[in-house]
Amino acid sequence: MFDYVVVGAGFAGAVIAERIATQLNEKVLVIEKRNHIGGNAYDYYDENGILVHKYGPHIFHTRSREVWDYLSQFTDWHLYHHHVLGSIDGKKVPIPFNLNTLHELLPESLARLLEEKLVSKFGYNVKVPILKLRETDDKDLKFLADFVYEKVFLNYTTKQWGMKPEELDPTVTGRVPVYISRDNRYFQDAYQGMPKEGYTKIFEKLLSHSNIKLMLNTDYKEVIDIDVKNGKISLFGQEFKGILVYTGKIDEFFNYEFGELPYRSLRFEFENIQKEFVQPVGTINYPNEYQFTRITEFKHLTGQEHSSTTIVKEYPQGYERNVKGKDIPYYPIPKKENLELYAKYKERARQFPHVFFVGRLAEYRYYDMDAVIARALTVFNNKISR
Repeated sequence: MFDYVVVGAGFAGAVIAERIATQLNEKVLVIEKRNHIGGNAYDYYDENGILVHKYGPHIFHTRSREVWDYLSQFTDWHLYHHHVLGSIDGKKVPIPFNLNTLHELLPESLARLLEEKLVSKFGYNVKVPILKLRETDDKDLKFLADFVYEKVFLNYTTKQWGMKPEELDPTVTGRVPVYISRDNRYFQDAYQGMPKEGYTKIFEKLLSHSNIKLMLNTDYKEVIDIDVKNGKISLFGQEFKGILVYTGKIDEFFNYEFGELPYRSLRFEFENIQKEFVQPVGTINYPNEYQFTRITEFKHLTGQEHSSTTIVKEYPQGYERNVKGKDIPYYPIPKKENLELYAKYKERARQFPHVFFVGRLAEYRYYDMDAVIARALTVFNNKISR
């Protein structure tokens, strides 16, 4: 019998399972409903021999030395700095919107004036949220904020979320920056790269310890019975008094007692092209045209050498848990009423002091990969290993 059970073999689950197995030397059962490990970071070689990310592009970046060092135990790195272009007014320009973007899209005299005002007011090498720009009493900077909002943000956001920006939590708009810099990299974090052999190899190593028993193709409800009313759990028909780490949807855990938490889903369209490369950079965003939001070319990310190339187009869509093709939840929707609904489930979870809800679905919040690894390490260090 196991004293530790983990539901989900994405980063949150795999990291905690690895820590339990190696640091506590305890046996741990990992239950995964998919037929593969790695969660949404899963990658594989397609029929053309190109390494692709099944659930959309995942670029690793972090400011945390602790997270970088931890993950580096399980992979070597292909050093890579992600670049994104946006298709705006018929040009492909750097995203996030920076000084180079400014000069490429606007008349030179206006671009020079705006650059001088930006540097004078905010300094150099800083990211200024467009909301902050809109709050200035300078009409030129307000013009710039409106320009970026209209050209870069508005339509992309409407496609991504299926609703207008004003319907979303204000923090979503608040995050969109003008970057007062000529640095065209998408991320400025100290540590950036792609796992040399891919993400799946990391998960194989994370879960390879002899203390870890992995069950794929298994819905946790097949082996775990949760008595929500009385706060009791059984495993394989016997009462379970150990630690359960749950990385699935928190509303599902409680049988949707207060209603469903809404998500956005994605549809991916992969295409192999008999050319070495078809894009100048890894990702091109299409905020104002087409139904897809972006196209990513994987060889830019991985550094793989091959005579052909595979791209993926990303189509945002609504999430419906019982409709095949729409049943993968990707993004919690940042709206006040959704966060209030999550708060009810979070409060309900207090009834289960030995269940730890970890990760994007369990905590109903967007996590980058490095952040969910940091969260998993924190939960292990502060709660499980004590």
